[in-house]
Amino acid sequence: MARKVRTEEEDAQIDMTPMLDIVFIMLIFFIVTTVFVKEAGIEVNKPDASQAILHKNANIFIAVTEDGSVWLDKREVSPDSVRANIERLLTEQPTDYVIIQADVKAKHGLVVEIMDQVKAAGVNRVSVAARG
Repeated sequence: MARKVRTEEEDAQIDMTPMLDIVFIMLIFFIVTTVFVKEAGIEVNKPDASQAILHKNANIFIAVTEDGSVWLDKREVSPDSVRANIERLLTEQPTDYVIIQADVKAKHGLVVEIMDQVKAAGVNRVSVAARG
């Protein structure tokens, strides 16, 4: 009876395809479940507050600057279009909170107008950011 002699070319190999499939499925899972924060796009000088509370599940930020410009999702918008932009962002990712980052010297009337636009878009929890 002849014995089969094993040569160097016939080394055992491990099939990597199932492991790569699992890695790609995990990557897709983590990308889909990640929360993307919609930042305002500009830094403002927020007022100081001793009772400031951090809302961790807020992901939409609106910035109101000293000169009255409104920033949402890293671009400048008019105060009248805040409602439409918030509704668009809510369809992409629903949230309970919207945070308004108003400058210390921003006009109070404009901040209240932005708050009204946010509430008209369907978000009932609106917070004004402060440094704690």
